[in-house]
Amino acid sequence: METKAMKIVVIEDDIDDCNKIIACSKNRKDIEIVAITDSDVKGLKIIKEKHPEGIILDLELNNSSSGNADSFGFMSKLKKLNLNYEPIVIVTTHINSKRTYDRLHRDGVELIMYKGQPNFSYENVLNNFINLRQDFIEVKPKSIEEELEEKDNKLSECIYKELELVGISPKMVGRKYLHDAIYYMIENPSSEISVSQYLTKIYRKSGNTISTGMQNAINHAWRSTAIEDLEENYTAKININTGIPTPSEFTCYYRDKIKKLL
Repeated sequence: METKAMKIVVIEDDIDDCNKIIACSKNRKDIEIVAITDSDVKGLKIIKEKHPEGIILDLELNNSSSGNADSFGFMSKLKKLNLNYEPIVIVTTHINSKRTYDRLHRDGVELIMYKGQPNFSYENVLNNFINLRQDFIEVKPKSIEEELEEKDNKLSECIYKELELVGISPKMVGRKYLHDAIYYMIENPSSEISVSQYLTKIYRKSGNTISTGMQNAINHAWRSTAIEDLEENYTAKININTGIPTPSEFTCYYRDKIKKLL
């Protein structure tokens, strides 16, 4: 059975080098250059769309998103794409520094090839991709169920992260009530069933018990969390007499904030 050509994305701003890569790949059946860009930002977008097995990354990029003439930080941004596989990354560079190379390897770069080596060639770069190649699992379209589950998890994680930023402790019973209230408000903006009705039905507890649990969690956060953290992460106006938001004020604020974040 013939193996499919290995898809490669090239992130390189030297036109001569780009032409060399194209020339090397022309007569090969095991390599397919699917895109070339001089920007790491555009490169990430292409990777998200094309799902290449391999990436050629020039370390010295004038169009780097960092504003510096390098592409450090690319690997951390690549991980944030949440691909369901790990593409092989080969860095090409004019820099010859053990410290730099160690950093790149720690970030997950598979191989670094110094352009100043006498035997450097893009033919060798492509050969190394084939040598490093592992069984590649084609990215399959997600089912509707998987898409919904992924969306639910993302929303839930975002809510919990925001609660943690203001010190809503996992030990507080009200934390789960606050999470579920915010989640419900975001997912059901036009529902005729109120948040209180929804929570009392789910937890089979009185509205007063649930409201008290939420208020206790908020009170605890406002007593124990540094004022700087509260002011940075909770920017809504608070009643000057109480100095602490009510459950309704709190959940409405995070409903609006998280909708903008997502």
